[in-house]
Amino acid sequence: MTSPEIEERFTTVEAALAEYIITTNRSQLRLERTLEQLSKEMKEFKDEMKEFKDEMKDFKDEMKDFKDEMKDFKDEMKDFKDEMKDFKDEMKSYKEESRQEFREMKKQWGELANKMGTLVEDIIAPAVRPVMEQYFKEEVTYLAVNVRKKDKAQNLRGEFDVIAASASRVFLIETKSSPKKEQISTFKNEVIPRFRQLFPEYDHLQLTPVFSSLRFDEELIDVGTQEGIYMMAYREWDYMDLLNFEALSKP
Repeated sequence: MTSPEIEERFTTVEAALAEYIITTNRSQLRLERTLEQLSKEMKEFKDEMKEFKDEMKDFKDEMKDFKDEMKDFKDEMKDFKDEMKDFKDEMKSYKEESRQEFREMKKQWGELANKMGTLVEDIIAPAVRPVMEQYFKEEVTYLAVNVRKKDKAQNLRGEFDVIAASASRVFLIETKSSPKKEQISTFKNEVIPRFRQLFPEYDHLQLTPVFSSLRFDEELIDVGTQEGIYMMAYREWDYMDLLNFEALSKP
């Protein structure tokens, strides 16, 4: 092989080697840059993860505080509910005691009115208007107590405990302090006909008879119902009421 040929081959090898070195250097440089970039990104990722962990720690601490506060709140609410239950029990007991005292007071008041002869004026008459308006849904426009009337032409006289009137009804209330079965019969067969004779001006109104007292036995209430007479007395000493309204309203 001649010298020029050898030189040409060396030149070719040197060129290839140089190109290889250049290419290798470039690749190494890119790799270094890539590794550097990855290292930087990893550092940023680690920093972000650290911040995230710190935030999570803070969040967990806050959640723990919140849970503790909620527990305290629940404990306070439980205490409050217990106190409210105690208060309600006390109020229930107080209401029952007050109700019982009120009943006893009404009972004593009724007995006193009985003894003084003011049962009609003090107990029965004040209850007529609200009770009749509640059940018959009409305003009571007239009410009179202890009404006496005499008709010489008919030779009749009568005394009626309470007379009340609304647009379509006239209420005749008979009151007895110690009610008996015979008195209900007398009211129906004697007092009501006498009222009709003495007060013809009420003939256009429906007569609603009411027998009243402080209290009635169940047997006496049944008698009134059978006779078509409303029985008005205290309901368990709470308030005056028509004790057989539902029974008389049945078809």
